[in-house]
Amino acid sequence: MKTISMADIQRLLTCTRQLMNHVYWVQESFNLLPDKQHYGTCINHVDLQEFRDEFCKELVNTVPEWVYSQRKAATIIDDYIQAGRTPLNASAALNQLAYSKFRSRDGREIFLQGQFGELLLFNFLQSFFAAVPLLRKMPITTAPGMERNGADAIHYSFKENKHLIFLGESKTYSSDYQFARAFRESLESILQNYKNHRKELDLYIYDHFIDDELMQIARAYKEGTLENVEIHLVSIIVYNETRTIVKRSEAQIKADIMNVIRSRGQRLDRKMFELIEPGLHPRFNYIILPIWELQQLIETFQRRLGL
Repeated sequence: MKTISMADIQRLLTCTRQLMNHVYWVQESFNLLPDKQHYGTCINHVDLQEFRDEFCKELVNTVPEWVYSQRKAATIIDDYIQAGRTPLNASAALNQLAYSKFRSRDGREIFLQGQFGELLLFNFLQSFFAAVPLLRKMPITTAPGMERNGADAIHYSFKENKHLIFLGESKTYSSDYQFARAFRESLESILQNYKNHRKELDLYIYDHFIDDELMQIARAYKEGTLENVEIHLVSIIVYNETRTIVKRSEAQIKADIMNVIRSRGQRLDRKMFELIEPGLHPRFNYIILPIWELQQLIETFQRRLGL
């Protein structure tokens, strides 16, 4: 098997920079267990203004890379050009094709909250952990109403001669007062997926979204022949925050938002953390994202996808 270097991983990461320009984040425990460096995030502010529209626009702009690897996208654009399109027209056509596949990839009713969260997870796993997409849940076409099991994302990195597998789970709740519920469900879900994901790997595919050089690694992981593997768990909780923050300065706004996350973490039932085996503590990661008026932001996300 071809050796993967960190330089290879960096080259395969998709473009998340423009989205992350509109994300502010801090690493600390946030009163969560395991007691380690987790991620508190929020939409960025410049002075007193929240960059909501810019955040949403750049999130939607990552959809084509969610659907296609750079090599596959280049092939599609070349095919379009050969068919008589100009390069600009071909790029626009590719974007529309990617949006359509993202919206209806599983043949079911569109669940925008879930797709919003999965797209954030796709970007955060790469930005925070330098982990590229490896496997994704297979579309269900024979039973459109059937809920799929398994992690929302399986990403990959390579460090210190270890193949690092990141199982990612996203929970997004736009209703008020749902942080505790979202957190518990996310925690229970990621642990269940960790327990069962080897048995459910047949539900996962490696498709047009990964580069050819990762195919061998994805295949080996599915077949159980990949050696020196270490599995990490990442749970992202996106929820509708309702606490009022009086905006006086950019630094004060960001500090107050992080205080909200600390307060939410402190109020959680500590017994739920006993579900996490001690051996998993160094590998367990939370990403907390409070969003004010989350439903309105998801509606903006919906419009930008052309729904």
